[in-house]
Amino acid sequence: MFRNLGGSGAEQVRVPDAEAAVREMKPIDAKERLAMLDAIEDEGLAWFWATDAEGQLTYLSHGAMSVFDPSRKVIGEKLNALFETATDGTGEGRDRPLSFLLSKRSKIVDQPVRVLAKGSGGDENVVWWSITAKPQFDKNDAFVGYRGSAKDITDEHRERRDSSRMAEYDSLTGLANRHRMNRRLTATLTAYRVEKRSCALMMLDLDRFKQVNDTLGHPAGDELLRQVSQRLERIVPEGSEIGRLGGDEFQVMIPDMDDRGELGDLANRLISMISQPYSIEGSRAIIGTSIGIAIAPYDGIEPNELIKASDLALYAAKGGGRGQFRFYSNDLKESAEDRREIEEDLRDALTRGELEMHYQPAVDSKTHQVKGFEALMRWDHPKHGPISPGVFIPIAEDSNLIDALGEWALRQACEDAAQWPGELTVSVNVSAQQFVSDTLPTVVENALSNAGLPARQLELEITESVFMGDVNATDAMFRKLSRLGVKLALDDFGTGYSSLAYLRRAPFDKIKIDQSFVRGCTQDGNSSAAIITAIISLARAMNMVTTAEGVEAMDELEKIAQLDADMVQGFIFSRAVPQADVLEKLGTGEMRYEPVGPARHRADRRTLFRRVSVIHENHHYTVMLRDLSRSGARIEGLVDVPVGTQLVLDLGEGQLVVCTVVRSQDATQGLSFEEPLVSDGAGGLCTRHRVSPYMLASAGMPLQALPAGNYSMPKGHGGPHTAPRFMQVDVSAGSARAG
Repeated sequence: MFRNLGGSGAEQVRVPDAEAAVREMKPIDAKERLAMLDAIEDEGLAWFWATDAEGQLTYLSHGAMSVFDPSRKVIGEKLNALFETATDGTGEGRDRPLSFLLSKRSKIVDQPVRVLAKGSGGDENVVWWSITAKPQFDKNDAFVGYRGSAKDITDEHRERRDSSRMAEYDSLTGLANRHRMNRRLTATLTAYRVEKRSCALMMLDLDRFKQVNDTLGHPAGDELLRQVSQRLERIVPEGSEIGRLGGDEFQVMIPDMDDRGELGDLANRLISMISQPYSIEGSRAIIGTSIGIAIAPYDGIEPNELIKASDLALYAAKGGGRGQFRFYSNDLKESAEDRREIEEDLRDALTRGELEMHYQPAVDSKTHQVKGFEALMRWDHPKHGPISPGVFIPIAEDSNLIDALGEWALRQACEDAAQWPGELTVSVNVSAQQFVSDTLPTVVENALSNAGLPARQLELEITESVFMGDVNATDAMFRKLSRLGVKLALDDFGTGYSSLAYLRRAPFDKIKIDQSFVRGCTQDGNSSAAIITAIISLARAMNMVTTAEGVEAMDELEKIAQLDADMVQGFIFSRAVPQADVLEKLGTGEMRYEPVGPARHRADRRTLFRRVSVIHENHHYTVMLRDLSRSGARIEGLVDVPVGTQLVLDLGEGQLVVCTVVRSQDATQGLSFEEPLVSDGAGGLCTRHRVSPYMLASAGMPLQALPAGNYSMPKGHGGPHTAPRFMQVDVSAGSARAG
């Protein structure tokens, strides 16, 4: 058939009539159609399936059947028993469940499903399909089942999953990365605000990690980070999310946790575990960690608030001496500013003459004759006053000032010791960062030479952290120092992870027993005495001298002497004093120190002098807090308070302590706490729980993190109004007034 497109005669053009050609084509018969479908199935281009009205499988392509166990009778099973809806690879489903689509008899289009097939236990054996189907109805519009197709998308799904994982997880450790942690924290805090739930955030920073990188190399540093991540995963509670934010910084998000006692215990376990030695490519490495802790909603409602709070707490933990944790508190903002100012001023402190060496005597444990002095650096800041070495030494290490400070300390200590009579030794602390410096032997030699001090009178105190670096370099440094003739002491023995291997390797002359073992060594049930005995026996077997640090009470001194420690240091004999005081003492010719101290060791009790609020019924009284311990406190400022009275002590920032008056005399009361306080990580104490911002919001206050200051519930929430029961007095002025 042809069509005439116009014109006349020879100009007429005739073309095939396409519609007529189609009409003349023969239709494909059922046999050919079936053969074509079989070819598609055999090639694996697509498979076909069908169900009945009850959702039972009535047909499945032979190729698709091969993924199931041959003994399994797939035909006749419910479709839901064969598949489950897939996820997007991050653990968060985005597609509607297959069961929902089937129940609604909806059309199914490219629905990813996980095939519940044979050998699908391991992730690499899981099979993924994409299924498409239409519901079928008979002429009476009655549903008769589904007819559909399926195709294997396992490879595509794995690629998508891996791509998603790369965007969400750290490639080195396998932990969540910063992007995922921020997204999870935002989603969690948003949901928890509605549900009035809490969430703790820990920020961890590895101490001395840079030294591992510098001494052992970056591959060793990478391996160390992997091992740290494995230790974290073993300790953190189930349901927590751990992330590596980059470098040596980690983050842990712990849902439904606001008990600061439990969080403090967890932080201590993390510090202990991470500080355990690492074996890396045949080398031994020792690091530590500092931890900052913030809790929503108390310390922040929004993610950025909580992150900033945990950062400030971490900053404070590092500034407090490292290897410790800190909870966030409102005063940390000011502390962070102070630390930055201290760092700037420390650079000029040497030239301005603000640094000074003080000396604490080390005496014979039995005769109390002085054998030497430990040199301790002191800094009297013109604005902040005396600043503890525990504060400015870590700052010096972070800002690369420690070498300059260390050199000055060695030079000054040698000059001062050269003026002492006899052959008294002077002990100088050497930081791990100083120890790895190639210039240390030269610095020591110059200090001795310039002062005219014999090398045998200088003792270098070294902590166990020096063994975390390259073994060969460490051994070489010990050999160089030994050749100079100086003595070597292992400081704070027993607080790290003491190894007989490096005690045998290093030429130590002395082991210093840390004060944490001395504290409470006389108490029944305390194992410290046994530990001290073991250390002394070990030292004696290796021809080393022992010094017990931190002795403060007469019973401790008696016990240490009984256990045969060679020397003692502590407040019981003297605090660290300036050179002038040392020369005055030694100038008298008296080389013996008399012990002065309490008869018995007392549990740590913080002596405070600050005003706090006490609540009784619906009245607030202002009192002076004199002493504070875990189990109680002493207050002054109220009279006529009977023993047995129930009070609430307001320590500020939502910290309310229910307590009972157990002693009352004049304007002084002794309080016993209903629930003991816990460590705040900085040597202080805090409550396990605080007033919830959700509770304050329900009482009409805005939902926000707890502000600074003393407060409790808003007015109108303290019960019926009653007259004041007690007389409040101003103990500083001696006046009295009714509460």
